[in-house]
Amino acid sequence: MAYTRTVTEPASPRPTPGRADGIRARNRAGIEAELRAAARRQLAEVGPAALSLRAVARDMGMVPSALFRYVSGRDELLTLLIVEAYTSLADAVDEAHDAVDPADLHGRWAALATSMRAWALANPHEWALLFGSPVPTYQAPSEQTTDPGTRVSRLLLAIGRDAALRGVAGSAPFGPATRAADLAAAATANLISEPDVTSSGMSAVTLANGLATWAMLVGAVSSEVFEQFGPQTIANHEAFFTYQVAIGESLLFGRG
Repeated sequence: MAYTRTVTEPASPRPTPGRADGIRARNRAGIEAELRAAARRQLAEVGPAALSLRAVARDMGMVPSALFRYVSGRDELLTLLIVEAYTSLADAVDEAHDAVDPADLHGRWAALATSMRAWALANPHEWALLFGSPVPTYQAPSEQTTDPGTRVSRLLLAIGRDAALRGVAGSAPFGPATRAADLAAAATANLISEPDVTSSGMSAVTLANGLATWAMLVGAVSSEVFEQFGPQTIANHEAFFTYQVAIGESLLFGRG
């Protein structure tokens, strides 16, 4: 009698729900990363005001409707780019700042300022998105952008707080002192009662000096990124930026 053996091929394992979800999550993360990369390319070509999902989809080889699985529209895509840019900037500044001895207040300020400029020069389109002209009809959602968007300025506040605690914060940079104090008090009325400020003993003048330093830093970097000074005006941008950092240092810590 002939004997026939039936061989049964093992069934392919079915993905468990958890494994399937993991695959989908990885695929989604990859497409979202590709989406942000394509949006950054469009940002460099046309600027934030002209950014469109249609152009981004074309760059990705997808139909525009497919992108609505990942973003609700142009505004959400802009928000993703803004948060990503703020985070990248803050990470770069943190890395430079954290490499300095915490006791070296002057070095910490210089690291913050120079790393911010270096990031901006390496990422001019992202800098323009963060600090350039507002995008018409777009309103950044504060619940998503405030925290990453204030990381660097909060770091500067921490340097100012440490200077105040050590008694080396700069005084009024102009006189009479009463006028400087009155102007500083009026300018900082909304911030002077913040816990981080009151716990350090920072005066209104110290806080105003820090805000002026921040405004000057953003302006200094923007003037270079946006080429607001031509070669006939500024012969050496590195020297001019160093000069402005030194002015900021005198505001933060005085001339001693």
